[in-house]
Amino acid sequence: MAEQAKFLTGSLFRHVSVMSLTASVGLMAVFLVDFVDMIFISMLGKAELAAAVGYAGAILFFTTSFGIGMSISAGALVARALGAGDKSEAKRKATHALIYGVIFGAVFAALVWLNLSFFVTLLGAVGETHDLAVHYLQIIVPTLPFLMVGMVGGAILRAHGDAKRAMMATIYGGAVNAVLDPILIFGLDMELTGAALASVAARLTIAAVSLLPILKHYGGFVRPEMRDLMLDLRPVLAIAFPAILTQLATPIGQAYVTRAMADFGEAAVAGMAIVGRLTPLAFGVIFALSGAVGPIIGQNFGAGQFGRVRGGFIAGIKFVALFVVAMTCLLYVLRAPIADIFVASGITRELVYLFCGPLALVFFFNGLLFVSNASFNNLGHPYYSTWINWGRHTVGTIPLVILGAAWFGAPGVLIGQAVGGVVFGLISLYLALRVMRNVEAGAAQRVATEPFAREARLMQRSFWKR
Repeated sequence: MAEQAKFLTGSLFRHVSVMSLTASVGLMAVFLVDFVDMIFISMLGKAELAAAVGYAGAILFFTTSFGIGMSISAGALVARALGAGDKSEAKRKATHALIYGVIFGAVFAALVWLNLSFFVTLLGAVGETHDLAVHYLQIIVPTLPFLMVGMVGGAILRAHGDAKRAMMATIYGGAVNAVLDPILIFGLDMELTGAALASVAARLTIAAVSLLPILKHYGGFVRPEMRDLMLDLRPVLAIAFPAILTQLATPIGQAYVTRAMADFGEAAVAGMAIVGRLTPLAFGVIFALSGAVGPIIGQNFGAGQFGRVRGGFIAGIKFVALFVVAMTCLLYVLRAPIADIFVASGITRELVYLFCGPLALVFFFNGLLFVSNASFNNLGHPYYSTWINWGRHTVGTIPLVILGAAWFGAPGVLIGQAVGGVVFGLISLYLALRVMRNVEAGAAQRVATEPFAREARLMQRSFWKR
């Protein structure tokens, strides 16, 4: 029995590792291009351009988080249907989730676009930096519906266990961005405008490439009918709404951090922008982990395999621990060359060094949050993710950032943010384990009472026949 459990844990760990690594290759292709964008913009020698990208990044994070929430809903619904063996239901859920993703994405993008100046001002940008950030965002934000198509399409592919094709969509997008960046930024001397247009082309590419495998290998989509579309609105929103609320907590918390960093000048904001680009590149595997663990938990939950649900969760945590330790060591060794790439000095360099050490190691607790949120979303408790994330990015960020800034200056802003991650990472772990215990206990109770319920139904039928 012990050997069987050990084999199961090892098998799930390999599955989680493969799914996370393949999914992260695509994510890291996009993050690498963002990182190179930042290098190119730093090479222009204009501090206001780097700061503008920092402000714009906080708002783009806000819009992207909306797409992540919709993709979580699509992935969870399709994975459950596949786990229950209902392929036609899975195709219907995929179709309707994609349609709602485009509709909601277009409305959300319009609301953000109309208020860009207000949002950028709220973050603390002024003067030319403010104008540059708004201009950059005016080009990219309208393409949010296409990004939604790409993200939902990738979630559908991962729900089918096809992490490779989901990965290729983002790789192609990253390749398009990488090719166009130097051409538009330097070759055509378009600077920030060129970087924005390259990002637009990448989003269009990701959308197209993510849909093609679904059409070719998984039966495509059903013809939408208004009645079915309305019937699926509730289950889509039941997961998407709390998931979107959950995801929006992160950029809102990051927006406050950006505002707090603005008090220490453009050099500090530029340093934070570099850290912001470096974080997903270094930990893209961990970002991808929730998308990898989610379908594993969802399918096994749908099939009633609760031992594998718990095993997948534990495998995810082990993977986070091993990866974060290895990546922290690498970042620490490379901290000086990384800072030199951006010609970073003063407070900008100090912030880069801070990240490439203790703050990188603390990312383990963010990994706990990602794995726990995946379990909440796929075990019927999506609002747990919402409350945990909002707590982490409000009471777990604002007071700690205020204290950190008062005690340590600009580095204290990042330190305070990291401490909040430790506290709420541990809280999420406790809640996730409790949810799994409750799910298993509920299933055991249903199994125990089923024979009596069946006998009662038979007696009832017999009585009415008489």
